[in-house]
Amino acid sequence: MTIQEFVSMRYGMLIQYGLYSMLGRGEWAMNREQIPPSEMYEIAKKFNPEKFDAEEICKLAVDAGMKYIVFTTMHHEGFCLYDTALTDFNSYKMCGRDLVAELVAACRKYGLKIGLYHSLNNWYEQPDAVAALENEKDYDIFIAKTFARFKELVEKFKPVDIIWYDGWWPFNAEGWQAEKMNAMLRKIQPDLLFNGRNCLEGDYATPEQHFDIPKPYRPWETCIPMSDTWCYQNGNVCYKQPYQIIKMLEFAAVNKGNLLLNIAPCPDGAFQDEAVRILKDVGSWLRNGGDEALTNCEPMPFSPMLPEAGDRGDWDPQVDFTCKGNDLFLISKYQPKYYALAGLQNKVLRITCNGVDIPFKQTENKFSFDVPVEFQNVVCPVFKVECDSAPVIYRTAGMRIPKAEHPRYDPITPDIKY
Repeated sequence: MTIQEFVSMRYGMLIQYGLYSMLGRGEWAMNREQIPPSEMYEIAKKFNPEKFDAEEICKLAVDAGMKYIVFTTMHHEGFCLYDTALTDFNSYKMCGRDLVAELVAACRKYGLKIGLYHSLNNWYEQPDAVAALENEKDYDIFIAKTFARFKELVEKFKPVDIIWYDGWWPFNAEGWQAEKMNAMLRKIQPDLLFNGRNCLEGDYATPEQHFDIPKPYRPWETCIPMSDTWCYQNGNVCYKQPYQIIKMLEFAAVNKGNLLLNIAPCPDGAFQDEAVRILKDVGSWLRNGGDEALTNCEPMPFSPMLPEAGDRGDWDPQVDFTCKGNDLFLISKYQPKYYALAGLQNKVLRITCNGVDIPFKQTENKFSFDVPVEFQNVVCPVFKVECDSAPVIYRTAGMRIPKAEHPRYDPITPDIKY
């Protein structure tokens, strides 16, 4: 996969699953609670992903509008979710299931790109990273085992698209021998992409739980959990709602990056019903106007103080704006019955929602319309406003545009995030 193909995907699914899902106390439970490897082995004997269905997962990802899946082949706890010759601490040994093989096959069947998350660190194996820090001989053994894991993983499942490194403690790029590691894997599969979590820059940046994108620009992917946690936790039902995910997709599209949305299977491998509903709602939104509003969309910046060259957008309590060519897209935050926009500097030629024409009125630089009944209960309906030229919106905090020099909203540097 090329980096251009990666950026064009925009939306992917991260699946965090492991023994920690059984514990329900976070993916760092082994470390936070200092659970010894011998006890983790006993927990692994009870691992039973009876409801982990790779076909259904991939169907859901496609229905949700996602283009790729990144799967935790091994988290820091060291439990491999595939058949491996390097350790008995794996799902195939414990329950006869190679979950990675199942998911890779299903991704290929449904046209999804596949990324393999694999931790550099390993709390289970000895010598571990702590021993590697303390003793040169142990370091050599630890690094050799790490290289062997990644080599086996790529050889076993190639062709894949992404190696998603994580768990880089305690070494820098030199300590992980990261250049050598990447070269080894690219020798096996030349078109692999790498994230930057083996302490090299990687092919793209991976901001986690935030949208502070790299400056100067380079390809990026933000990973965000659907709920408050990365893995299944008992009682955690704080899911982000469709509009919140749509808002993140908007930001990713405008700023030429990807949203990797994490979903946490239950201990038995099933997805919670609420998570499935939300993903399907976002997928429906993408199919019904959202994808058109986001694909190849153009920035609509505005300056809250003195106007600046290139300003063409604004904030609005009812909608978010994107544009493309002469088309302005109104992405509703709620479920409106009526909408009006003042400040548009263009003539409106047509307004549609999901291909349905909507009657409108325009006087000078204001237009308005009543939302048809069939769109009043739709999640975040998208209204496409076709203009006679590239859309520009200009409004201020006044009831008309001053004829004198003026700030747009804030006379001093604001502490407001628009």
